[in-house]
Amino acid sequence: MAQVPQTFFDALAVRTWCGLALETLGRAREEIDAINVYPVADGDTGTNLYLTVESAVAAVEAVFAGHAAGSGPDGPTLADAARAMAHGALIGARGNSGTILAQLLRGMAQVLADDDPAHADGQGLRLALRQAADSARRAVAHPVEGTVLTVASAAADAADGAQGDCGTVARAAYDGARAALAATPGQLPVLERAGVVDAGGRGLVAVLGALVETFTGERARGVAGSAGTGPSRDPQARVEPAVGPVPVGGVLDDCADGAAVPRQEGPAFEVIYLLEAEDRAVERLRERLDALGDSLVVVGGDGLWNVHVHVDDAGAAVEAGIEAGRPHRIRITHFGAGDVHTTGAERPPRERAQRAVVAVVPGEGLAGLYTEAGATTVLARPGEPPASGELVQAVRRAHAREVVLLPNDADLRHTAAAAAEQVRTEGIRVALIPTRSAVQGIAALAVHEPDRRFDEDVVSMTSAAGATRYAEVTVAERQSWTMAGICQAGDVLGLIDGDVAVIGADVAETAQTVLDRMLSAGGEMVTLVLGDDVPDAVAEHLEGRVREGYLAVDTVVYRGGRQGALLLIGVE
Repeated sequence: MAQVPQTFFDALAVRTWCGLALETLGRAREEIDAINVYPVADGDTGTNLYLTVESAVAAVEAVFAGHAAGSGPDGPTLADAARAMAHGALIGARGNSGTILAQLLRGMAQVLADDDPAHADGQGLRLALRQAADSARRAVAHPVEGTVLTVASAAADAADGAQGDCGTVARAAYDGARAALAATPGQLPVLERAGVVDAGGRGLVAVLGALVETFTGERARGVAGSAGTGPSRDPQARVEPAVGPVPVGGVLDDCADGAAVPRQEGPAFEVIYLLEAEDRAVERLRERLDALGDSLVVVGGDGLWNVHVHVDDAGAAVEAGIEAGRPHRIRITHFGAGDVHTTGAERPPRERAQRAVVAVVPGEGLAGLYTEAGATTVLARPGEPPASGELVQAVRRAHAREVVLLPNDADLRHTAAAAAEQVRTEGIRVALIPTRSAVQGIAALAVHEPDRRFDEDVVSMTSAAGATRYAEVTVAERQSWTMAGICQAGDVLGLIDGDVAVIGADVAETAQTVLDRMLSAGGEMVTLVLGDDVPDAVAEHLEGRVREGYLAVDTVVYRGGRQGALLLIGVE
């Protein structure tokens, strides 16, 4: 990380700020997660903020690495770094809080990258903070005061009245944000009843504290944490020299979406996806999603958007995105009973479920299928396997005493094992079933019985998964040696139990050869999971082959979405 303080807001300052913000949120996220009560008590607010900034950091570091690898002596410009920060946050935004933070960073980048200046001074930072607050408010369908939107506006207002360099402006914005955060319980009754401040606003205060440290070398201290009084909660506490870790005080509450006042009941699903679409299509999408549910936040621009909404019909929310453009990186989370939009005062303490299943799935279609079957899912996007931290958070979201973990990928076994070890230290009983494919996970989930003894259920699920042979049909990216010979880039490959068994030129023919080989050893059920690029005719061809050549063998077909492989096949 670059040394602080920085004099101007240039590319190096962007890099420094992002790194410091990540460190600050890293220290605070566990406490924020543990006390998240609104709008949904899913215990992931701090983690959502952390992962959003982590994605921004990765994008900024990639820009610096790219320039370092080039031949020119100059590093990235302020515009390069600011745009990378905004883009990274947009594509990595998680949950209500992360989505709002991504738009705040995008708003700042719009000013910092304007006319490609070498650096920005105090006046530029004031304009950036104002644009951030205004653009975030416009992104929320139904803004409400007492949320992170209020804190962002207060920071911008305070910055407007500050005269001086970037350090002076950043300090004013930080102090204004802290004072607004302390006042949030008086603006939202749910916060006042619970005796807490807004957690999304608390996260923003942490990020602004990192901004102060960037320009002054001093670490923010004494952050307001609750509606109570006392020295550690003094909203006017100043910034002191950085010594030791930053204390995180008080009880926090996630109102990061700034959405409508909570009610006793609410939607069952959180749906998030990136969307490639034109502006006019996004305006229509906003209207349609607003009618479907609540907590609607749509951020982004220039053809790429991050969409967040809470709905009862997750499929309809995704279909609306398909009509507007091309949705991808779709995440669907099922809120457990008692989680939906109830206040801390109205809702009794949430009881843990006895048992849950957490599964990694390779495509949006399978994510919906697993979710409908009651599983908590983690989407593994092509080329982006989930980290152990994501699996840990999924287990926590499941909120159960006993959890069955299905990695559904041989390469994720060690990652899943690390996650299982971590959550066991939290008193959760976890069984890892080493499923190597999503079709094995489907077989395991089909025999899952939560009322059965845990050990018996795990044995039954393990047996079903182990009895399911798996295959996939994909396209070779380059020439390489395989178990079936040398393949060329563009060849269609059929892999059985992880090894290349067939090299062909046609998807349907290769898939049929693979299926015949698998069924030669017997089977009662064939599962086909089609990727986005595979026409329905391929499934019809394979179904016909099974019907004509293998008596008493049933076939079931699913659409998997963007799953990497063209086709997944399971035989059990």
